[in-house]
Amino acid sequence: MTRIFSGIKPTGHLTLGNHLGAIRQWVEVDQHKADALFSVVDLHALTVDHDPARVRRLSRQTATLLLAAGLDPALCTLFVQSHVDEHTRLSYLLECTASDGEMRRMIQYKEKAAREQAAGGSVRLSLLTYPVLMAADILAYGADEVPVGEDQAQHVELTRDLAVRFNQRYGHTFTVPKAVLPTVAARVMDLQSPTAKMGKSHAETAGIVYLLDEPDVVRRKIMRAVTDSGSDVVHDRENRPGVTNLLEILAACTGGRPAELAEGYSSYGALKRDTADAVLEVLRPLQERHTALCGDPGYVDAVLREGAERARSLARPTVDAAYRAIGLLPAY
Repeated sequence: MTRIFSGIKPTGHLTLGNHLGAIRQWVEVDQHKADALFSVVDLHALTVDHDPARVRRLSRQTATLLLAAGLDPALCTLFVQSHVDEHTRLSYLLECTASDGEMRRMIQYKEKAAREQAAGGSVRLSLLTYPVLMAADILAYGADEVPVGEDQAQHVELTRDLAVRFNQRYGHTFTVPKAVLPTVAARVMDLQSPTAKMGKSHAETAGIVYLLDEPDVVRRKIMRAVTDSGSDVVHDRENRPGVTNLLEILAACTGGRPAELAEGYSSYGALKRDTADAVLEVLRPLQERHTALCGDPGYVDAVLREGAERARSLARPTVDAAYRAIGLLPAY
């Protein structure tokens, strides 16, 4: 069976973009077709300045929301990255395989480092090396496929390069994975800046619909969404990004086609109202399930504990083999 690995960082509250862009694919497709592992990659949240208590809180909330969205522990493995030591064990070996130049060419490093420096902060070494930890996340499990958005494709290419290089130098150890763009994902943009992705870590939140937003908050954000000059409703990402974003959100929530949906509207107001209704219908069962899970913390703890145990059993043989291959003495 094909093995899939994917992770999500607990760096902010999960958004509608996270759900329609990734989590729905995990729930509806990936956990059914493959041996799928999904991780709350909390170590990646430490690459920038952070509040320790907030990271812990968001890690638990993220895991709970993934269960509420429909990940089934009977079908997939859900765990927290830091609960499985093999991630950091393998990361150092891959740092010894990667080059400084490769790390500094990573687009996300350049962008994030520039933001940190512009804000007067220092750039942590882990921000430079975290793509290697991401490679370890993937290679430790022998993953064949990695469902990612376009912004993470470069990191999967690095993972492939490191796997091939390690295999050539030290003997075949790792499966060489491939990036797979989600088949049911929607590209959800910020409601106030429709040319920018709806992100969970943005400072400005007026254009971001969070999965746990109250219904009236969701409706208000959508009704205040930026549209475009003119009044006709057309699907045109380049020239009409605001209305196009609303159409694509509505399509993702209802199963329609954006261009066809556009033909049914003569005003932005009606489109916004229907989009708000559709989003609320998607969020309602998820929020109800989340509330129930918060009332049963022992269940969430058990899922994460059992998930970590299975993840550890899968990763350890591969990481132990990598230690032997690179020249380290086995522990006695």
